[in-house]
Amino acid sequence: MKQTHSATLSGYDAHPVSVEATFTRGLPSFSIVGLASSSIQESKERVKSALLCNGFTFPPQRITLNLSPSDLHKDGTQFDLAIALLIALYESNVDLGSWAIFGELGLDGSVKANSNLFALMLSFALQKGVEQVIVPQSAAITFAAISSIRIYPVRSLKEATAFLKGEQVIEPLQPQDLQQHSLTIGERLFHYMPPRDIDFIEVKGQEVAKRAALIAAAGGHNLLLEGNPGSGKSMIAKRLHSILPPLDKASILEIAKLQALEGKIPDFKAVRPMRSPHHSATPASIFGGGSRGASIGEAGLAHLGMLFFDELPHFSKQVLEALREPLEDKKILVSRVQSKTEYKTDFLFVAAMNPCPCGNLLSTQKSCRCSDIEIKRYKNRLSDPLLDRIDLYVCMQENHPQDRPSISSEQMQKMVFDAFTFAKQRDQEGSNSGLSAAECERFCALDPTAEGILEQAVLRYALSARSVDKVKKVARTIADLALSAAITKEHLLEALSYRRR
Repeated sequence: MKQTHSATLSGYDAHPVSVEATFTRGLPSFSIVGLASSSIQESKERVKSALLCNGFTFPPQRITLNLSPSDLHKDGTQFDLAIALLIALYESNVDLGSWAIFGELGLDGSVKANSNLFALMLSFALQKGVEQVIVPQSAAITFAAISSIRIYPVRSLKEATAFLKGEQVIEPLQPQDLQQHSLTIGERLFHYMPPRDIDFIEVKGQEVAKRAALIAAAGGHNLLLEGNPGSGKSMIAKRLHSILPPLDKASILEIAKLQALEGKIPDFKAVRPMRSPHHSATPASIFGGGSRGASIGEAGLAHLGMLFFDELPHFSKQVLEALREPLEDKKILVSRVQSKTEYKTDFLFVAAMNPCPCGNLLSTQKSCRCSDIEIKRYKNRLSDPLLDRIDLYVCMQENHPQDRPSISSEQMQKMVFDAFTFAKQRDQEGSNSGLSAAECERFCALDPTAEGILEQAVLRYALSARSVDKVKKVARTIADLALSAAITKEHLLEALSYRRR
């Protein structure tokens, strides 16, 4: 028996697959077993044609290919090259057991890449299994950013066999440096892109909302903006994306994997994703799903970035209530009869809404046309458990002709980076909003005066245990922006001012 390795993509992650081949006496036949999909069954014809067109002899034996583990459903054309090499080298002494092989075969023996290959390769590399991988030359530039394994690109089946036999030399890909602006904290390197295209300098007035956006970006805190139409809610939300914290290389690669899962070509830019689904989007499109598999949705694609819901109350009740799980647990489980897939959802959630259906309830210049029942029904679309997961609530100010710009995105980005560096220097790994209970006790200790104020706030505003933790985490971020090791009375009072009452 000869054996090599490959992998199949199931939802978000790759699952390693052993490709085994036996050649026994009997009537010539070629079969593939191990829950292989139709695309893998079709590989028999591609493999036969590629072998015969390149001068290889197809063994006149009973050939059985097994994809192990046999109870895992396999899909994709990336098994073609592995299967062909097992057959082409069945009489040689080449050991394929130390290799992982990926690639689709053309009928002429050329090796091609499929759409899921990058996502599959990156997930496979992160599992740190086999360290030597053969991939298609056509996708080599995409794989060069993966430095944890040695990657050997090949153009054809004949070239791959010559390389494995030692008849041809192929150098492994050199790890590609990320051409980005960088920030060094201790021994770690983080990458970022300076703000472009849109800038906070274009936002006139709305100082409270801009301050809340700064805190949200620095600590990863969920933000809700409520105000009249045209007050600048969407304008601020879209600019908030440009001042988010920098990324390490592992995070950039994870974002690239999400781009590949969406069908895009990864660009490896240090830019966090931003997803802004329309309020008419279905639950499956936002949280993932499908009739058989569990495809990734907008919430999963926003991982490590930002998810923006404009006109929040207009989203369906099913979507709004389902949003509670990814906001709290930073993950979502999509269950189907044939598959159960878990997606990471560590994103910054930003939402915008009007105060009433017509939007003029808070205006001093326009009259509201809504009845009390309409306003109550509109407000009741947002449940208390959902609102309890919002860290920062801001009521937008009315626009005035005297309003002037006050701060640019570049200045705000520097403040976010300073707070980010300050947090990393105290050995904190994640964002303030993602601190566990134990980490919150360690990093969010209040001074005695602030502790007394918080106890009064709990009684006066009936804060839940979750709300208390969120107030402390927001206060920690405000202290970080001030480069203060201690959380003082001023930091806590500002954090309390952003709670929805």
